[in-house]
Amino acid sequence: MYARRIFMNCETINPKELHGNVFELIDNKWFLVTAKKHKSDGKINTMTASWGFMGIMWNKPVANCVIRPVRYTYEFMEEADYYTLSFFSGDYKKALNILGTKSGRDGDKIKESGLTLLDVGGFGGKAVTFAEAETTMTCKKLYYQDINPENFVDAALDGNYPNKDYHRMYVGEIVNCTVQKNVE
Repeated sequence: MYARRIFMNCETINPKELHGNVFELIDNKWFLVTAKKHKSDGKINTMTASWGFMGIMWNKPVANCVIRPVRYTYEFMEEADYYTLSFFSGDYKKALNILGTKSGRDGDKIKESGLTLLDVGGFGGKAVTFAEAETTMTCKKLYYQDINPENFVDAALDGNYPNKDYHRMYVGEIVNCTVQKNVE
């Protein structure tokens, strides 16, 4: 399986102090996008992602993620005020693969992954992450927009959408960033 490490010794940092290469974090390490339905039933869903970006927008540190409407996580993101982006060591590729290939509609994929849900704290129970995550960014949803294929300057980009299931882009202010201490 994987070398399970649960970190309880975390440090909150300013997102501008985050070390590492964001391209490595997003593209090669993958990450989890997690949202909790707080207005209806309190259910939680997560999905593995490898597309997104981070930067400054509207004078705020932001993180963006994109989700196709066909994904179960989409309905969670629509209801949530917050979402988290959780990054893991390479030891967790198998767990991230389960969370990226199975749907929460069909069963408890979080339990199957072996990861441990953890309330972020300070957000009224509206934000969750995983105890095994090395870095977690809690984002307050600020903006969303659907990808419009008419706006592709490079027509080849439409090749990413053979089913015409264009992503919805979410931009969230990074309101909390935690990193685990003693991470090699």
